[in-house]
Amino acid sequence: MHKLLSEKHGNDTTDAMFKYIDNKTEQSVEATIKTLATKDDISNLRKEMGDDISNLRRELGGDISNLRKEMGKIKSENIKWMFIFWIGQLGAMLGVAFLFLKK
Repeated sequence: MHKLLSEKHGNDTTDAMFKYIDNKTEQSVEATIKTLATKDDISNLRKEMGDDISNLRRELGGDISNLRKEMGKIKSENIKWMFIFWIGQLGAMLGVAFLFLKK
């Protein structure tokens, strides 16, 4: 191939073309190697992800527990205020009923 091209285009041009092709091929291979993951890379990534997921589960477990406690407090507060409201309403209704009954 080199001989055929050098006869048509000359040695300098052919050598320059082959050097260019070799350089581009080498750059492409290097870029591909940089993006490929090895088994060790994948193993390390799995280990890191597993640790992160474990930490996240622990944090979420604590947050959910705290949220349940807060919701329990809010629920009891709401029930307390509902009874106060109902007692007030009952008092108002009894007051109105006594006014009508006295007349």
